[in-house]
Amino acid sequence: AVWSLSSCKPGFGVDQLRDDNLETYWQSDGSQPHLVNIQFRRKTTVKMLCIYADYKSDESYTPSKISVRVGNNFHNLLALHCCVRPLLD
Repeated sequence: AVWSLSSCKPGFGVDQLRDDNLETYWQSDGSQPHLVNIQFRRKTTVKMLCIYADYKSDESYTPSKISVRVGNNFHNLLALHCCVRPLLD
């Protein structure tokens, strides 16, 4: 897949978003909406999408709404129904 971001601060981009380290992260640097685009080279089944957001650590930048959209190109994206399960301490 090809990953791209609507914006990011230097050192807080795709590599930090995908590195499996909860101490690193993507930080946007532009106007909203902030977007993460994942384009697959061919039709791909995605069974699960996990997003870690830590409100206690960074409440001012934690999103209040997340939209997941799928489609064959940017012009036919449809919103998915998402199930949000917060992690408990």
